[in-house]
Amino acid sequence: MRDIPFHIDAAVGQARATTFELARGTIRTPLYMPVGTQGAVRGVHPTQLEETGAQIVLANTYHLSQRPGEELVDRHGGLHRFMGVSIPILTDSGGFQVFSLDKEVTEDGVTFQYEVDGNKTFLSPERSMDIQQKLGADIAMVFDECVAYGSDYDYVARSVDRTTRWEQRSKQAHTRPDQSLFGIVQGGFWPELRQRSAEAIAAIGFDGYAVGGLSVGEGHDKMCEVLDHTTKHMPWDAPRYLMGVGRPLDMVEAVARGIDMFDCVIQTRHARSGVVWTWHGRVRVTDKRYRKDLRPLDDRCTCTTCTTFTRAYLHHLFKVNEILAATLASIHNIAWFQQFMTAMRLSILDGSFEDFRKEVHATYPDGAPEEPEGEGKPKSVGGRPAQVADNRPRPTSRKPKPRKR
Repeated sequence: MRDIPFHIDAAVGQARATTFELARGTIRTPLYMPVGTQGAVRGVHPTQLEETGAQIVLANTYHLSQRPGEELVDRHGGLHRFMGVSIPILTDSGGFQVFSLDKEVTEDGVTFQYEVDGNKTFLSPERSMDIQQKLGADIAMVFDECVAYGSDYDYVARSVDRTTRWEQRSKQAHTRPDQSLFGIVQGGFWPELRQRSAEAIAAIGFDGYAVGGLSVGEGHDKMCEVLDHTTKHMPWDAPRYLMGVGRPLDMVEAVARGIDMFDCVIQTRHARSGVVWTWHGRVRVTDKRYRKDLRPLDDRCTCTTCTTFTRAYLHHLFKVNEILAATLASIHNIAWFQQFMTAMRLSILDGSFEDFRKEVHATYPDGAPEEPEGEGKPKSVGGRPAQVADNRPRPTSRKPKPRKR
């Protein structure tokens, strides 16, 4: 493992603004990671991705091991060269994807059929570590069991203990010194199992710690309840990552409970259907009301989409099925979430986080309609103007080699 220099810059209650160092730069939290499942953020060029202010991107171990295979990625010199990105990359372990399939779970690992071609595949802690070390991301995740929503107590209890053993094996199998390794806390929806898992994983010792097994249909209130029972048992002096969560309301409440990092696909998935996020709420730009709307998607956003194009233009592109529509909307959504996280970080630094939190609840309430009834004068969430997030990794003394073009 590569130890992560970690510093808490400020805190309001459990909410933290932190800074930590990865091999390819400095990371500032709270942060949102765009998802590049197949080695690309769908529809977004790597240069455009970095221009959004994204600090780190997520790629999927399970999918990349199947297509094109980690050996080919390794021959390119790793994921950064393969994807053409210079910002840090985090790879998940494949556990979440595997456990959504028909499978056979044993102490050794998991046997399943790849859903694309039906080929029989086996994943274990050792195999997952081998794949991720060849992919060469800055952060690798341990191999764990993500249990299905509704699993009974006895099964989840056995799974927690098996996951602990798998995570110990993951650490033993992980030997790449320039790659950090994060543990994952499981335990379903039982407080005592979450505590058992968190304490066991912390005792093994990792560079950072993730909360898994949420965003599986439990709803906002249950998510908050599980975090209340979990984060208090996690190390305070290391990054904390909530996997698969990405709505503004969920994010601000998770930050209030001590979470630093998030990833989610809804930003780009919504964008491809014409739904964009703004400081007023969500807007479906394909709605006919925007056919002649000459405003940008969000007049406080300074992404290239908002500073160049109008809602009417985006509406037109979606109506004629132009692929550029999805790209422009995706750029906006990714950039907007960087700005949202920057505003949240600033509110922690200046002590106004609780005001920011209240405004997020007012603007993005749980169960809110897809877009507000009307849009008046833009307001400033957190009491400050929006800016393009300047969160991109700062170079360290360990400079990456220039990419060949």
